Amino acid sequence: MVEIGSILAKAVRTEASDVHINVGMQPIVRVNTELMEMDFPIISNDDARDILLSLVGQEKFDKFEQARDLDFSTSITDPDQRFRVNAHYQRDTIAIAFRLICDRVPSIDKLHLPEKVKDFADLPSGLVLVTGHTGAGKSTTLASIIGLINTKYRKRVITIEDPIEYWLLNDKCMIEQREVGSDCPDFATGLRHILRQDPDIIMVGEMRDLETTSFALTAAETGHLVFSTLHTTNTSQSMERIIDIYPAGQQTQARTMLANALQAVVSQTLFRRADEPGMVPSTEIMLCTSAVRNCIRENRIYEIPNIIETSRRYGMHTMDNSIAQLCLDGYIDKEEAILRSSNRAKMEQALQLAGTVTRRSRRR
Repeated sequence: MVEIGSILAKAVRTEASDVHINVGMQPIVRVNTELMEMDFPIISNDDARDILLSLVGQEKFDKFEQARDLDFSTSITDPDQRFRVNAHYQRDTIAIAFRLICDRVPSIDKLHLPEKVKDFADLPSGLVLVTGHTGAGKSTTLASIIGLINTKYRKRVITIEDPIEYWLLNDKCMIEQREVGSDCPDFATGLRHILRQDPDIIMVGEMRDLETTSFALTAAETGHLVFSTLHTTNTSQSMERIIDIYPAGQQTQARTMLANALQAVVSQTLFRRADEPGMVPSTEIMLCTSAVRNCIRENRIYEIPNIIETSRRYGMHTMDNSIAQLCLDGYIDKEEAILRSSNRAKMEQALQLAGTVTRRSRRR
């Protein structure tokens, strides 16, 4: 049998973010977004079955056989490391995906997030959303904000996550982390009685359904600071996603609640760094000014991108603003900046103009 502990230990030492076990292949790791084969034997059908059985036990394995999909977490001791795991079937064979869970929460500075993100740790109440596609670093950004709060304030923080990706150790804060599946059956159930548990700050791993979304808005409106994520790529999509969760007859009320509760939206994506190995986030930041709140209430969400574009003095910026700055600072390649911008011609022109200005200033 292939020893899964050895595979995971080697993955940790190579600073991988993910490990993949698929029948007919050697184990695969992802390092800085690149997939690489590991120096282990090819996984057989029996290997995959035995690995999963050793990780979850017979009872959960039997449930997996029925559902054909299973989320859980596991750990190794040398080195000490936790993993988020998904087991599933593909081509009628078992496949297992491991994601490393970190207990060393990176700082906002270490992540190269905008300085404005630090201000979210000082908010007394309201809703802050971090949005982006899967793997964009949303959970890491949330953990870094909670980590900053933990160094500054004596607050009670309760999180509900699926799964827990960072162990948040108590510093000044008292932190409780609940994991969907092991500590509560789902987000909605976990949140149902959370207001009776005396939280100052609530972190909801994802706003997936009406009950979870409604709770987050209500909690934010009633004096709690709430953090959550959405699988959306910009502020406008995020607003529309929240409103569309509600039935048509409740959407006017939902817009009012959202306008009252929302404090900020950070949308992010990751770029491969050009200056050194690793990734760097590009962000869009929207702050809820009175103009933004009016747009939400009056169903003029389409106007919000223009408000962001013209409100840089308040700390807002568009994704393209961020991409351009990362390129000018040497973090990402010009070609990738242009390729992944929303308007390639405009991005190319902006970078060309900025480069010309820089060269002129150097000559002076």
